[in-house]
Amino acid sequence: MFPEYRDLITRLKTEDSHFSKLFDLHNRLDQRIRNMEARIVPAGPQEIETLKKEKLRLKDELYALLRTHVS
Repeated sequence: MFPEYRDLITRLKTEDSHFSKLFDLHNRLDQRIRNMEARIVPAGPQEIETLKKEKLRLKDELYALLRTHVS
């Protein structure tokens, strides 16, 4: 996610607890969705769709935070 901001992400994960929490939540949600799609964890299409929307919302919020730290 956001390879152009890799260094900034690394820095913010250690310096900004809010960013770090959002980043970790996004990653956990991504793994949960993958497990559901692979049928490792049972889920219906509506539940997966809802989680994907939440993941996208988190990604948008992370991007906005990254943009505020770019000169």
